[in-house]
Amino acid sequence: MSDFPHVLPTYNRAPLAFERGEGSWAIAADGTRYLDLGAGIAVNALGHANLELVAALTEQAGRIWHVSNLYQIPQQEKLANLLVDNTFADTVFVTNSGTEAAELAIKMARKYWDHAGDPDRYEILTFEGAFHGRSTGAIAASGSEKMVKGFGPLMPGFVHLPFGDVEAMRAAISDRTAAVMIEPIQGEGGIRVLPDADLRLIRQLCDETGALLILDEVQSGMGRTGRLFAHEHAGITPDIMMVAKGIGGGFPLGAVLATEKAASGMTAGSHGSTYGGNPLACAVGARVMEIIATPAFLAEVSRKAGLFRQKLEGLVAAHPQVFESVRGQGLMLGLKCKVAPADVVKAGYAEHILTVPAADNTLRLLPPLNISDEEITEAVIRLDRAAKRVEEA
Repeated sequence: MSDFPHVLPTYNRAPLAFERGEGSWAIAADGTRYLDLGAGIAVNALGHANLELVAALTEQAGRIWHVSNLYQIPQQEKLANLLVDNTFADTVFVTNSGTEAAELAIKMARKYWDHAGDPDRYEILTFEGAFHGRSTGAIAASGSEKMVKGFGPLMPGFVHLPFGDVEAMRAAISDRTAAVMIEPIQGEGGIRVLPDADLRLIRQLCDETGALLILDEVQSGMGRTGRLFAHEHAGITPDIMMVAKGIGGGFPLGAVLATEKAASGMTAGSHGSTYGGNPLACAVGARVMEIIATPAFLAEVSRKAGLFRQKLEGLVAAHPQVFESVRGQGLMLGLKCKVAPADVVKAGYAEHILTVPAADNTLRLLPPLNISDEEITEAVIRLDRAAKRVEEA
């Protein structure tokens, strides 16, 4: 038998395994409790083993799991109604992941122009540092060497621009531009926030030229910034939006939201998914939406974010050799590091706290949105101890 790992070794996994979780805590088999500031990379929006989500899942599991999209799925319709009622969208396609949502968003934008009689309008403008998933289309959209090396030839039709360079976009947009695709806050790219004024200007340029605006809110959406979706802070709406991660609260789920106009080319047979929108996923997703998409919940996210950020500013000031600054919005926060973020992550393991590294020398802090004030205080205490470990190494 081959010695090659039975699990494909595409991850450098930490030597940690968790048996169960409770709210903001992940618990190892020996009972060690880790304060989880990664939340499965912004997925466990309501923490581990949330009782309301467990109830929604188990109730549905006792009824019916899967039927396929050959039939009507009431749970999918409920989730779609909640998303439409709370956003700009007129229609929703439910997927299993953010990567699948990215693929559909690309297809939808190109199909729109083909349907409109202009098939040569297929280029999509994207931005340096972007992460839209790991499918061939999504890596072509990102264009970074780390993502694409060895996977050529790439899907054509993407124009890569410097991050947040609206003037470069103004120069690049043309009668071949189908859409502009951008994250309001880059997650994998290092918690880089696109200023509201720039997002408004991008919306304006799209309106002036007819290009569709695709927003990737896979990581920044579902209440993470204190609004249901990050673009709401800028007072604009997209034509197409990708959603995943937090929408399932830990259950694999994604979606593409779109206006009637942007979706006009997506007729019967133009897209599909065997698992997408299944009753299990949608029962959980609908409950997540019912909890998160309320003014009171979102106001609490904003309040906790202010508390956390204030404490993190003090942490940065106390460890100038380790940290440079705090960045981000809401509970999508980053610590810009002067050391390798991986060193801080590793030191955090010793202090029983979980964080997530990102590009641009940044440490991501993506806690459950219902983290308590006491847990925020404890998180900063543990991060302080982790920073001292790095300084002493």
